Amino acid sequence: MALPEMMRAIEIAQPGGPEVLRPAKRPLPKPGPGEVLIKVEAAGVNRPDVQQRSGNYNPPPGTTDIPGLEVAGTIVEVGEHDPAAELEGLYPNPLNWKTGDKVCALVAGGGYAEYCVAPALQCLPVPDGYSMVEAAALPETYFTVWTNVFDRGRLKPGEVFLVHGGSSGIGTTAIQLAKQFEARVFATAGSDEKCRVCEELGAERGINYKTEDFAKILKDTCGGADLILDMVGAPYLERNLDALRTEGRLVIIAVLGGAKAELFIPTLMMKRLTVTASTLRPRSVMQKALIGRDLYREVWPLLAKRTLRPLIHETMKLEDAAKAHALMESSTHIGKIMLEI
Repeated sequence: MALPEMMRAIEIAQPGGPEVLRPAKRPLPKPGPGEVLIKVEAAGVNRPDVQQRSGNYNPPPGTTDIPGLEVAGTIVEVGEHDPAAELEGLYPNPLNWKTGDKVCALVAGGGYAEYCVAPALQCLPVPDGYSMVEAAALPETYFTVWTNVFDRGRLKPGEVFLVHGGSSGIGTTAIQLAKQFEARVFATAGSDEKCRVCEELGAERGINYKTEDFAKILKDTCGGADLILDMVGAPYLERNLDALRTEGRLVIIAVLGGAKAELFIPTLMMKRLTVTASTLRPRSVMQKALIGRDLYREVWPLLAKRTLRPLIHETMKLEDAAKAHALMESSTHIGKIMLEI
């Protein structure tokens, strides 16, 4: 099948609000060594897309300016073999991807388009029985949660885990994964309705952060948390440390509420706490491939059984990307916001 020379895409006209997202025609990208070209059927909308659109999160060097960090679709072209991409024990050998394969992929950019280039090592097979919209809802949240909760956070069965923003895409994923791996799960959210959804997904207690003190509830209920996954940043730092048990861990993955805070170091010393933080987008292909390998081994079988599921709030057309961003910024959604191409 001959591929077109041009494709539909959404571009950022200039830094600003949702209205700066506009439909455009772009040249079809070409896969390089170790890459595949995917005909995109669905793409996820994520907070980093909003930050990029606002001018606060530039793509890594050499990455397209088209936003979008996760896609699902069909491979239509495979780039040349890249010996540097070989790694023993990876999920379906990415060197064997072929045209016609159905995949979902984590990408550093380019998802809001009809076609997207992805590193072969960052592609995973679409789980059995999943629609493309469901499959596209997986990569960004599952890669993020796995590396931060289980790798950096070292969550173990029986431990107490608190996730902030429990009704977000990250939050709904973290609740389900932590519950599946036998942790006691608590979640904060901004309404009683959202708290109930968190509980339906497996949280022992949804905590309305607008009316309740999460640190007090955690300490009164179980003596504190062993691990906290935080997206708020500065305003929550002191209370997060207060809510942690001795030897507790705090993992920060976003600073939606602010980036600067004072830290009372003796609190860390007395409770022997660990504070760590990370981003996913700038990591190397090989680092992301190792996360994908663990997901394929540990999580993909659970997805195929529907033991885990992506919670999708709404699906819109590609041309409605501005509306999708406005919805995300309203924080009225529960779960993922998706674009269908």
